[in-house]
Amino acid sequence: MTPPVTLTIAGSDSGGGAGIQADLKTFAAHRCYGASVITALTAQNTVGVSGIHAPPPAFVRAQLDAVVADFDVAAAKTGMLVDAAIINAVVDGLVAALARRPFAIVVDPVLIAKSGHALLANDAVDTMLTRLIPLATLVTPNLPEAARLVGFDVVSHDDAVRAGRALLARGARAALIKGGHGDGDVVVDVLVTPYCVIDVRSRRLQTRHTHGTGCTLSAAICARLAGGSPLEDAVRGAVAYVHTAIERAPGFGAGHGPLHHLHPFDDSPPHVSTTTT
Repeated sequence: MTPPVTLTIAGSDSGGGAGIQADLKTFAAHRCYGASVITALTAQNTVGVSGIHAPPPAFVRAQLDAVVADFDVAAAKTGMLVDAAIINAVVDGLVAALARRPFAIVVDPVLIAKSGHALLANDAVDTMLTRLIPLATLVTPNLPEAARLVGFDVVSHDDAVRAGRALLARGARAALIKGGHGDGDVVVDVLVTPYCVIDVRSRRLQTRHTHGTGCTLSAAICARLAGGSPLEDAVRGAVAYVHTAIERAPGFGAGHGPLHHLHPFDDSPPHVSTTTT
């Protein structure tokens, strides 16, 4: 059986835990063929980001055009997009590609790294809202990202629902407001569609090994959509996949460690305790 082609449009993480590297490993874990458009090179590890180098927007567009000209992309996701010029290049390329062949697009609005380093210029948020969000089959902000996008604090469940609806009003077909930054023993991710609100619940894991969780979740949803799963099933399956990837994290690094993206192919015991903070 030919694997579906999935495309990640994101930054490179030299530590391998997030960005392009996490996305491609996640695609592989879901038996998809992963292609990539690199929007930035980052010098980073589990402790932090020490440098960012972005290619010219025209070269980002050239990568995207090259992929969609030769591959039948079944679904794509976006991650780190650096600034307004790169967002515009990506959107222009996606609009041209969608005119030839529609496919699902998962937008992970990456604003800040786990270490706290800014990954999107402040003046680019409006460009993301006006140009990229309207292309989204699903947009997947965490609580701080949702607050930055909608302009109000997102703390409670009602806030999350309101934020999701605000993003739908911006043109997204659905929004997943992720609850990992919240409190309590249960993480509640709130899926908002034009027709319903669905809570996806999972046990909170107390661990420092959470680098790249947002990238990994959006990539897993992308892969499942590419494979034909309905949106709710894709979200629920992706949340379960990430939960296990955290449980089975390899324990690398002195900071926020990476997940075990290829755990579906590994039946060895977990490497680290998820009760360690």
